[in-house]
Amino acid sequence: MFEIVSSILLGLAGVIMYAAYRKYQKLHELYKDFPGRPNPHWFFGHLKEFPGESEAGINYNVDLTKHYPRFCTFWVSGFMCVLIFHHPETVKLLLKSSAPKPRKPGTIYVFGLPWLGEGLLIANGDRWTRNRKLLTPAFHFDILQPYTQVHNQCVDILLERLQTVSQNNGGIFDGFEYIGLCSLDIILRCAFSSRTDAQTRGDDHPYVKAVHRLTELWVKRSLNVFHYLDWIYFSLTSNGREFIKLCNYVQNVANDIIQKRKNVIEKEGIPNNDGNKKRCLDFLDMLITARDENGEGLSDEEIRCEVDTFLFEGHDTTNSGITFTLLCLAENPEYQDKVRQEIDDILYGRDTDYIQWKDLAKLEYLTMCIKETLRHYSPVHVIQREITEEFCADGYNVPVGTNVVVNIHNLHHNPTIWGDDYNMYKPDRFLPENIQNMDPFAFVPFSAGPRNCIGQNFAMMEMKIMIARIIHRFKVETVPGHVYKKKSSVVMKSENGVLLKLIPRDK
Repeated sequence: MFEIVSSILLGLAGVIMYAAYRKYQKLHELYKDFPGRPNPHWFFGHLKEFPGESEAGINYNVDLTKHYPRFCTFWVSGFMCVLIFHHPETVKLLLKSSAPKPRKPGTIYVFGLPWLGEGLLIANGDRWTRNRKLLTPAFHFDILQPYTQVHNQCVDILLERLQTVSQNNGGIFDGFEYIGLCSLDIILRCAFSSRTDAQTRGDDHPYVKAVHRLTELWVKRSLNVFHYLDWIYFSLTSNGREFIKLCNYVQNVANDIIQKRKNVIEKEGIPNNDGNKKRCLDFLDMLITARDENGEGLSDEEIRCEVDTFLFEGHDTTNSGITFTLLCLAENPEYQDKVRQEIDDILYGRDTDYIQWKDLAKLEYLTMCIKETLRHYSPVHVIQREITEEFCADGYNVPVGTNVVVNIHNLHHNPTIWGDDYNMYKPDRFLPENIQNMDPFAFVPFSAGPRNCIGQNFAMMEMKIMIARIIHRFKVETVPGHVYKKKSSVVMKSENGVLLKLIPRDK
C-alpha cells in the first residue's frame, strides 16, 4: 500500500513539475526577442543582480535607459517578466490606455491591498470610475482656495519649530522629519478638519512611524520572491505579522476620523463655504455625502479605503517633494537667491508673510525649481499596469497579461530625452519656451492620462506655500560631511535622512 501511495505522489509531483517547466518555457519564449539584460537567473530572474532600493538600485534602473532607451524586460523571478517603459513614446501607450492595476502575486499594488484596500490608488474597473467621478469635485479650485489659510497656519507652527532649531541646534534639522509632520498636519486639517498634535509631538507620532514602517515593509516584500504568497508572508514571517498589526492601527485611525465626522454632520449639517458655518467643506464631507446617479453613496469600507489612501498619498509624497526641493536649493545657492527674490517681491509692503491664493501663480521661478526637483527626485517613481489587450510597442507585440511598469524616475533621467546632463539640477528646463518643445509624456510626476493624480493641484499648492515661507525666513544650506543618497521606497526618500542647516535672515 505504501509503495502504491508513494508512486502516486511521485507521479503527481512529476506532472506538476513538468507543467511548471512547460509554463516556464512558454513564458520565456514569449519575451525572448524583447530588449533586456541577458541571462536572468532561472529562479530569481534579474532580482538576483538587482542592488535593491538603495541609490545603487536606482542607478541600476537609470542605466537601463542608456542600453535600452525606450523599454526593456525585467524578470522579477523566473516565472514573471515585466516590461519597463521609460520613454515618452512608450509611456504614453500605457498611460493613455484603460489598462488596470495588476493583482497577480509579485506585482507592486497587490502588496498594498491589506493597507489601502480598493482606494483610488489601487482600484480598477467600474469601482474606480465611479469613485473617481464622485471624488473629483473635492479638488475643484473653489474647494482648494480656502485651504491657503489652513496651510499658512500649519506652516506657522513649522517655522516656530525651525526658529528654535536655528538658535539651539546649530541650525541643523532633518527635512523629512519636520516637513513630514507639517504635511500630515495640513492634510488632517484640510481634508478632515482634524486638529492634532502632529507637529508638537515630533517624530514619535505613532501614525507617522506606522506609515514609514508600512512603506518599508511593502518594498522589502516586493524584493523577496519567497514572500509573494500571502499565506507564507502573513503566517510564517515576522514582517508579515507586523504589517497586519500596523494596518489595523492606521485603519483604526481612519475609522475614528470617519465616525467623528459622521457625528458632526448629523448634528451640524454640511458646511457650504459661505462663511456661515464653523468650518470649510472638506474632502471627508464629500466622501460621506457623495451620491452617484442612482442616489447611492460610498460604503463605510469604501470611505475608509479612500481616507487611508489620501492620508498616505497626501502627506508622504508632498513631504518628499518639499524636502528634496529644499535640498536642491541648498545645493544651488544661485537658484535659492532667485527664488527668495521672487518671494520678497511678492510679499513687499505686506505686514504678513502669508502666501495667498492669488500669489501662487506669481511664484513662477519657484514652480520651475519644484518641477525640476520632481524630475530629479520623482516622489512616485513607479506605476504598474496589466495589459488586457495586445498592442505593439516599437515593433514588438506585447501579449495580454503582461505586467508593464512605467518607471517615472527612469523616464525623468533618460539621456535621450534630457541630454547628457540629465543628472544636473537645471530649473531652466521648465522655462515656457522649453516646455513648448517638450513631449507632454516626458515629464509626468503626477502620472498622466485618465488615472493621473487627483490631488496634484492640492500638492502643488502645499509645496509652493511651505517652501516659499521657509526660504523667505531662512537661508538653507547643506551640512558638510552628510551624505545625501536616494532611496526608492514606495515614495522616493533618503537612505540616511536629509540634514539641512538653517540661517535666519536679517530683518
